[in-house]
Amino acid sequence: MGMYRFKPPMSGRMGTLYTLASIKDAVLVEYGCMGHMMYGRVFLTQAGVTDGCQLYSTHIDETDISLGSTARLERVVAEVVQKENPRAIFLLPSSVPTIIGTDLQAIAYEMQDSYPTIPILPFGYGGFDIEGNRGVQEALHLLVQKLPQKREKTEKPTFNIIGSCADLFRFQEDSAEIVRLMKGAFDMEVLCTLTSNTTVGQIEDMSGAHINLVIRREGEKAAKRLQKDFATPYYVGRPYGVEGTTKFLEAIGEILNVVPSQAFIKTEIAEATRQIDPTLMMFRHMIHSHSDEIALSAGGHADVVSGIRAFGCGEFHLPAGDFWCDCSTMSSEEIPYYSEKEWSETVKEKDGLLMASGEVLAWAHKSKDLQIANPDSRWRVNPYGAPFVGFRGAVHLVDLWLNTALEQEESNKK
Repeated sequence: MGMYRFKPPMSGRMGTLYTLASIKDAVLVEYGCMGHMMYGRVFLTQAGVTDGCQLYSTHIDETDISLGSTARLERVVAEVVQKENPRAIFLLPSSVPTIIGTDLQAIAYEMQDSYPTIPILPFGYGGFDIEGNRGVQEALHLLVQKLPQKREKTEKPTFNIIGSCADLFRFQEDSAEIVRLMKGAFDMEVLCTLTSNTTVGQIEDMSGAHINLVIRREGEKAAKRLQKDFATPYYVGRPYGVEGTTKFLEAIGEILNVVPSQAFIKTEIAEATRQIDPTLMMFRHMIHSHSDEIALSAGGHADVVSGIRAFGCGEFHLPAGDFWCDCSTMSSEEIPYYSEKEWSETVKEKDGLLMASGEVLAWAHKSKDLQIANPDSRWRVNPYGAPFVGFRGAVHLVDLWLNTALEQEESNKK
């Protein structure tokens, strides 16, 4: 890991932890050094994950490392089985066991015979050389590879959400809006929200769904596995804006061979338009008089940035600023990856509307109301706030842009 002035990028281990920590009825045992889980728990609590996986850490010392002993891990597993009676056990390595080559898969295989009714899943990517998105991807894939059971499709159509994880900002609000959209457009209930609001039992029942909605690209590998094992079709995408959300629902309808409720969509469009239309005159004035101060820039998860860019600069016609992602393997010509040095130089004394992590916004002295990514600087104990996706998300974004622009305009006059 290199030197960083701010928080280092999310590692594969942290991506795995943020994916698993919200799963109820499970226990996560980290085989690692003292303190690792403590920092992870602080982030999860601040992000609003308070009722999920039971988190344990074994701690390791010099003897464990020099002799290669894993007896401590085996004792902890035996203890949590007795204490928690979990439906599943997740094993997570930290950097030291990864570096010295501890084989968690072999350990889990040996322990499984002692606990035949409790799946023991060993996860990887404990080192610092794996980016966080890879940890999320592999965690989602291993979950659907090992836990879902063969079920008949539900009598009334249902769906799963794949990729709602604690590393994404406003992950609970966005998944709740998608649940609302699917209910209104197709009268479909959610079977499993992987992983922000789910249990081990719900993951086991995922095969009963009629479609999987993959709301981040890291979840596509898991969706392909479910399609292979249970013939469940899937759709990849996040709905941003009024037009974008309408197309999102229409695309899902094509996969399901069902026409989404036109009454619902018409009502939602009318309501969103009623809220947004009064702002258009203000935006036109600002764009005409000082377009640089209303230009939209954004940095964060590539899928989130892409969706906000499409709505803000496409559908809503705001001037385009800089757009970047926080993961090098997701970099593209449209949304390039910016290192810490690159983003800090880009946002310093930059005019316009900036949407990014709480850390970036603080560095740029910009409104924290426009946060769309982590690292965060606030506690998020309310999961019922306004989303960024869907029809309601479109209204929310316009509200944020207008008020931030007006505040910046007033500040510039002083």
